[in-house]
Amino acid sequence: MAKKLAAFYNQGQAKHWQDLLNSSDKGCTSSDSLALSRPPKHPMQPRPNPAALLSLALAMLLPLQASAFVSIRDQEIAECRPGEIATWGDGRDRPAVAAKLVFVYEHRGAPAWISEVLVMQLLERAVQAWAPCGVPAVVVRGEMSPELMAANKGNIQVLWNETAARGNFALANLRQRQLAISPAGFALLKKRNPGHPFQETLQMVISHEMGHLYGLMAHSRRCVDVTSYYDNGRGETCYARDRSQLKTVTEYRSMLPTACDLQRCRAANGKTGN
Repeated sequence: MAKKLAAFYNQGQAKHWQDLLNSSDKGCTSSDSLALSRPPKHPMQPRPNPAALLSLALAMLLPLQASAFVSIRDQEIAECRPGEIATWGDGRDRPAVAAKLVFVYEHRGAPAWISEVLVMQLLERAVQAWAPCGVPAVVVRGEMSPELMAANKGNIQVLWNETAARGNFALANLRQRQLAISPAGFALLKKRNPGHPFQETLQMVISHEMGHLYGLMAHSRRCVDVTSYYDNGRGETCYARDRSQLKTVTEYRSMLPTACDLQRCRAANGKTGN
């Protein structure tokens, strides 16, 4: 099973991760100016207060700006349109590994510059984002033991382990109920691309691998889904509403489960509703 899940990185992902390691993030800025023309004077009309006019104009403009700034990517994350769910056919979705999941995090082996507090926050954020799936889950600190693993079928070990990660940034192993993160992978990311916010990549791989433990075995063919990969290494690429948008960000894939990820998760776990 772990070998099949490794397809996320090994099938068509090598170029993407190489680009991520080598890319230099470029900031973008935007400025909006608001020019107000003074209304003509009228003998029976009091002179308008410029400050009041500016406040009124800004109040009218802000809702328009807010709607205009909702990118296509953000829309894809927030909504799952009919017919958009598609996978690469590399697995069959099934219920989560247990009715309730307990992610037991051990910080030993993590790079020195990645704090335990940060990883716990990212794990908890991912669990909260997967919550609408309907499978209860919690995150705790601790060291997994065979006795603890046997005591509860929902106990999942989260650790930093190069061997278990098998050359990936992270890897889920359902048989062993394990989510392994690669210290070497993140050390290389920091070395090769120090300007890239490693927290975003760590959040994304945690959320992605959690998805497998929630029962999403097949990888999504929808580019923005956290359970996706971009191509299958055979010339076939993922789906996006506007593929030109893929070039606007370093990582188009969401850091957290999207509406389509959650819809698939609910279906896999027999939950009703969208």
